[in-house]
Amino acid sequence: MTERYQNYVGGNWTDAETGDTLETTDPAAPSETIAEYQESGVEDANAAVEAAAAAEDEWADTPAPARGAILRETATILADRKEELTELLTREEGKTHAEAGGEVQRAIDIFYYYAEKTRDLGGSVKSASGPRTNLYIKDEPVGVAALITPWNYPIAIPAWKIAPALATGNTLVLNPASVAPGVALEIFKALDEAGLPDGVANVVTGPGSTVGDAIINHEDVDAVSFTGSGEVGHMVYDQATNDGKRVQTELGGKNPTVVSDSADVEEAAEIVANGAFGVTGQACTACSRAIVHTDLYDEFVDAVVAQAESIEIGPGDEYDMGPQVTESELEGTLDYIDVAENEGATLETGGGQPEGERFGEGYYVEPTVFSDVENDFRIAQEEVFGPVLAVIEVEDFEEGLEAANDIDYGLSASIVTDDHTEAERFIDEVESGVAKVNDKTTGLELHVPFGGFKQSSSETWREQGDAGIDFYTIEKTVYDGF
Repeated sequence: MTERYQNYVGGNWTDAETGDTLETTDPAAPSETIAEYQESGVEDANAAVEAAAAAEDEWADTPAPARGAILRETATILADRKEELTELLTREEGKTHAEAGGEVQRAIDIFYYYAEKTRDLGGSVKSASGPRTNLYIKDEPVGVAALITPWNYPIAIPAWKIAPALATGNTLVLNPASVAPGVALEIFKALDEAGLPDGVANVVTGPGSTVGDAIINHEDVDAVSFTGSGEVGHMVYDQATNDGKRVQTELGGKNPTVVSDSADVEEAAEIVANGAFGVTGQACTACSRAIVHTDLYDEFVDAVVAQAESIEIGPGDEYDMGPQVTESELEGTLDYIDVAENEGATLETGGGQPEGERFGEGYYVEPTVFSDVENDFRIAQEEVFGPVLAVIEVEDFEEGLEAANDIDYGLSASIVTDDHTEAERFIDEVESGVAKVNDKTTGLELHVPFGGFKQSSSETWREQGDAGIDFYTIEKTVYDGF
């Protein structure tokens, strides 16, 4: 039976004023409807912001540890439902069971983490220059936060925006991507059951161009946090800053792994393949460029092709790699494969849709490897957002680092090397918000900052860890002469 979800506004589950709904389907079996959601409009968005604004003062005045207790209970509720959330995420977004389970656990851990961080909130004390003065800094909530999240991490990204916003005393409105919003709404069920006061957290489903735009532009919104495409993110940034709002955007990536001549080829191929083909390549931190020293190039290509061909494709509850999330995403990937071949890249493996009974009408594409790629090819410069790897040959470390940085993006980058000097230079000189050594470009710790350089981010504020708290708080300096 199809699950039916409503908006959560002012502590109530409500239908959209439009009366319209939208459906999600299983990307492994597109004829199967998973759930029905509200296709909301501007009136619904405005009502959610108004509810958040009405609850703002009371929630800000709630002691931080009391806010933390609600986050802790939310995490416990989500943990109790981990298996059903994992299944929903797999069926709606297409991730494998292992990938979906890891993402759900990350959301749980985020709520536990920020629940404990509430005990450290409040500010800091400094020494005054004169007598009889107490000098201290108070950290206060920014106000109402508008949160816009994508479909590729449909529970983790909402969690890493919602949890710090609530921990620091802000109220919020979330507009999740319409492709796979189910697990995000399950967070709000858990918040409701955990005793969150009415209006503190609200969620409205519907098109970002309508609902998201209305939320971002509402006069009662004080901060905007957006994760999504660069094109939309730049518009969001301009709208929010024009209104004087605090804003952070996390956008795309075209992430390199540099393979040094000192690297172990098999280890490097495994690291690159895991970064390139995990979550079907649908991660902003996915490795899409392997920049390989000429002495290892041919051997590396053979090794990474073997890695790609060993991946079993099929429905996420049984196989190593699931489908792409929608037909349009699949078509976009196939278009880039055509572009790469037309540019002169050599297709080493993949490049098409797998055939067989288990694939049905699912949005599957084979893990794809191109060699003979020049760094100015579109396949090496533009975000594909599918399981497609471009392998680029370089003569030495200097050329490899130059190729890694010769891009408009700068989100995540890694190097595989046994040379400590190279590793240190890479960390210092790579133009990327995340730098890794002997590790894949994907995979993040929740207690350290995350964000990109250049076109991968607004470069204003970071997310996660203490950086998440910083974004949702504003400092007040107090000189107390009593």
